[in-house]
Amino acid sequence: MKEVVEVLAKALVDQPDQVIVAQHTTEKTVHIQLSVAPEDMGKVIGKQGKIANAIRSIVKAAAVKDGRRVIVDIDQ
Repeated sequence: MKEVVEVLAKALVDQPDQVIVAQHTTEKTVHIQLSVAPEDMGKVIGKQGKIANAIRSIVKAAAVKDGRRVIVDIDQ
């Protein structure tokens, strides 16, 4: 799931080399932390958070087959 977030984020931003994705996994939860350059935050979040919500929806759909809960946080 980390790879999915990384590919999506790199496609959205102007500085793909500054995209950092970290994944922490527990038994039932996957916590993904996405960091981008400060000037790219708006592109990843989108108006009213629509792009961020879309990223979360895609990752959650991918996690359903594993039976895990996914949390995606976006940081600077």
